[in-house]
Amino acid sequence: MANSIIREKTFEKELDCAGDNPIFVIGVDEAGRGPLAGPVVAAAVCYKDQSFHIPEDLKKNLAQIRDSKKLSEKQREKLFGFIEEYFYTGVGIVGAETIDRINILQATFLAMKSAAAALKKQLAVSQQKIKKDMYLLIDGNQLIPNFSYLQEAIVGGDDSVKSIAAASIVAKVTRDRIMSVTDKKYPGYGFAKHKGYGTREHMDALRRLGPCPIHRRSFKPVWLSIPDNANRSFSGILKPRKK
Repeated sequence: MANSIIREKTFEKELDCAGDNPIFVIGVDEAGRGPLAGPVVAAAVCYKDQSFHIPEDLKKNLAQIRDSKKLSEKQREKLFGFIEEYFYTGVGIVGAETIDRINILQATFLAMKSAAAALKKQLAVSQQKIKKDMYLLIDGNQLIPNFSYLQEAIVGGDDSVKSIAAASIVAKVTRDRIMSVTDKKYPGYGFAKHKGYGTREHMDALRRLGPCPIHRRSFKPVWLSIPDNANRSFSGILKPRKK
C-alpha cells in the first residue's frame, strides 16, 4: 500500500496519460516571463523509466521535487543534478532581443518548442524509439500554438504534476546560472542577486546606468528609463512617451 501511495502521488498524471500507449509523457515549464532583463528559459523533461517504476532509493529525492518557487536556491541546485541523472531534459532559451521583437508570450512558446526539440534529440541519443509520440504536459492555461505534438495545459501543473515540477526546476536553475554569469559581463545592475526582476535595487541601477544589451526594451519600466532623445519605438510595439 505504501509503495502504491508514493507511486500515485509522484506520477499519477503521467500514468493516466500514458496508459498502454507508446508515448513519452513530458513536463514543460518556463522561467523568466516577468523579469526586465535576460532570457526566458523553458525546459522539457521526462522520467527515464517510462513505466514510472520508482526504486526505493529514489523515492526521497523524487518526493522533494515540487514547484521551483517553493524551493530554496540550494534545494533547487541539489535537485537539478538529480533530475539530470534520472530524467531526460531539453532546454530552450530565447533572449531579450527576440522577446522585444515578438513579445514575451510568443517568445515563451518559442522557448518551449526549442526545449521539446532538444529533448527529442536527447531521446534519440539515448537510443529510444522516436516513433513514439510525445505527449506534453504544459504548466498554465495555454497550449503551444502551431505545434504538432499532443499537448495538455494544466493550471498549477508545477504544483501538481511531477514532470512539470521537474521542468520548473531545470528552467529556473538554468536561467539563474545565466543571470549570474551575465552579472560579471554587465556589473552594477545586481543581476546575480535579483536575476533581472524589477526589484528596487534593479530599478535604481536602471535609472542610474540606463539599460544594457540584455534589458527588455519593450517592457515599460525599461522603456521609461531611456532618455527622451532615444528611440523608444521598438518595431511598433511601443510608442514614444507623450510629454
